[in-house]
Amino acid sequence: MKAMLLAAGRGERLRPLTDALPKALVEAGGKPLIAWHLERLAASGCREAVINVSHLAERIVERIGDGARYGLRIAYSREPQPLETAGGLAQARALLGDEPFLLVNSDVYCEVEFEKLLRHSLAGRLGHLVLVPNPLYHPAGDFTLDHGLIGNGAGPRYTYAGVAVMSPALFAQVKPGERAPLAPLLRAAAERRLLSGEPYAGLWQDVGSAERLAELRARLASRNETD
Repeated sequence: MKAMLLAAGRGERLRPLTDALPKALVEAGGKPLIAWHLERLAASGCREAVINVSHLAERIVERIGDGARYGLRIAYSREPQPLETAGGLAQARALLGDEPFLLVNSDVYCEVEFEKLLRHSLAGRLGHLVLVPNPLYHPAGDFTLDHGLIGNGAGPRYTYAGVAVMSPALFAQVKPGERAPLAPLLRAAAERRLLSGEPYAGLWQDVGSAERLAELRARLASRNETD
């Protein structure tokens, strides 16, 4: 199974840091956020990855290269302007192919078991989402999870972790070059009971603001001190 890492975002809430540095290359624990994912993907048996790039794209290409240092073959999907998540997936369709792939947001830190997800069978569904307990900044969550199925209705809610197994059929109606968010497609698929999911209770941190980046750096530094 291929992997796709989302790295085209502008990182507005991390400015001025991201004025000169792509969000995916922001460091925590001594290495860029995206490098944590690439290393774990390779260790989990993944061999091919696609990275979408837009803002300061060449900085990412220069730093990551062809992926050989990580044990991966990396292809880049370029977006002249960021196309949002579903638009970015549609733009990369030719590189991803027709089979399900593992999707990872590069601006999250997590220790999800990629090996298990890389073996996951969608069994005719459109996607399989990893969900986490709702963080303080997102108390309402995104979805319910009932007997392994993602839903939009009443019940305990969880937050989408930015890690999923996706079928290209999920975004088949989005044209390359079209700007399109992913959330409406996920909600529509959930209504049709075509999304499965699993909870994850391990270390996970969205790095969408300077405060959350500082928190992650502190957590990783504390862990290193106790190792």
